[in-house]
Amino acid sequence: MIGIGLLVGLASALAVTRVIRSVLVEVTATDPATFAAVTALLVSIAAVACLVPTRRATSVDPTVALKFEQ
Repeated sequence: MIGIGLLVGLASALAVTRVIRSVLVEVTATDPATFAAVTALLVSIAAVACLVPTRRATSVDPTVALKFEQ
């Protein structure tokens, strides 16, 4: 899902570059460094968002979790 979101976001950002070109100062609308930095930031945030619940779930003893479900 993260990859699909990134692809859709990058495609949308590239499509909107003509509109925002007049607003940008000292940077081009298709600056590769900016696109890479934002992509890396979003991937990092998504990884942390997935990591926290995963660590919590793996710390629970499976037998305790199964007893709780019954």
